[in-house]
Amino acid sequence: MFMSYLRLLLFTVGLLAGIQVPGLINSYSQRVEAHVLESREALNGFKETAERFFNGDLQALVRHYRSSDDPVFNSDANSIESLLIRNQMLENEWQTLQGNWWVRTWHVLVQPDPDLREETLKGYSYQILLVPEAIAWGVGAGLLLSLAVESLLRLIGWLVLGARRRPVKESWR
Repeated sequence: MFMSYLRLLLFTVGLLAGIQVPGLINSYSQRVEAHVLESREALNGFKETAERFFNGDLQALVRHYRSSDDPVFNSDANSIESLLIRNQMLENEWQTLQGNWWVRTWHVLVQPDPDLREETLKGYSYQILLVPEAIAWGVGAGLLLSLAVESLLRLIGWLVLGARRRPVKESWR
């Protein structure tokens, strides 16, 4: 009887944890999209200047600023370059999140940008999405957790008891 309740409890915990995966991926994707749009907007003025004087080449604009003897222009070159680097990182992140569901999942769970991950986790609120993807994640995680823990407990029991079988109780008949 205890094992039945344990299985049910483990399945429920796994189900609730698994349902969070699509919500977390969605939240991370929305955060990346917001930062990409913000980054593009921050570069707009510099892009217009680069279009006007350097045929749209932002690197040429940065080189021009760096070649100046004015420390203000050198400082602006550093600022533009850091905006370009951040924009490229965010664009790469966004492109990765446009892939198949397993690519998005792997990326968000295993190799997200650390700052964006931290920001997403701080702002994340637990939710129960009733979409097929979330239900599949929940049922899968519940089954895996139940199976893993029950298998581990049975292995420990088998090792402790030394593979001895309990005697079968005689029937009252």
